[in-house]
Amino acid sequence: MKISPFVIGMIFLVVGAVWASVIFNETQKAEGVILLEPTEAFLVQQELFSQGIGYYKMYMPDYSGEEIFVQILDSNNNVINEDRIKTKLSVGYFDFNGDGTYTTRIINISDNMIMLEVEFGDTSAQEMFTPGIVIMIGALVVMITSYFKIKNHIIEQPEENII
Repeated sequence: MKISPFVIGMIFLVVGAVWASVIFNETQKAEGVILLEPTEAFLVQQELFSQGIGYYKMYMPDYSGEEIFVQILDSNNNVINEDRIKTKLSVGYFDFNGDGTYTTRIINISDNMIMLEVEFGDTSAQEMFTPGIVIMIGALVVMITSYFKIKNHIIEQPEENII
C-alpha cells in the first residue's frame, strides 16, 4: 500500500498541531472566576520562570458592553503591560524577563457587575519551536503536492457554447 505525499503532509500537520496543543495545555497557568462589582479590583498571581512570553485570557460570559482594565505587574510591581478590554473574549500577550511572581490586576471600570473568567500564565513559546517546524513541513508538502495535482488539470469546455 502506497501512501501519497499529500497524506504524509496531512499527517505531519495533525501531529504538529496535537504536539503544540499538548505543550500549551501543560503550561504554568492560574485560573479564576470572579463576580466583579463596579470599581472593584481582582488580582491573579502566577510564578513565572526564566524569560518568555506570557498570556492572559479574559472571558465575560454575560457580556453586554462592559469594560475592564487589565494591568500586568512584575515581581517588583512595575507595570509591564496595560489593556482596556471591551469585548466578550480577549487574549493578550506580554514579555517577561526573570523569575518571579507576576500579577494580573483586573479592574471593573463599567457601571455594572461583571462575571469574569480569567486565565493567566506562560505560553511556553520556546518549547513550541519543534512542533512549529513539523507543522511547516506538513504545510509545505500539502501545498507542493496540491500544486502538482492541479497544474495539469484541464477543464474541457464544449465548443458550442463559445461565441
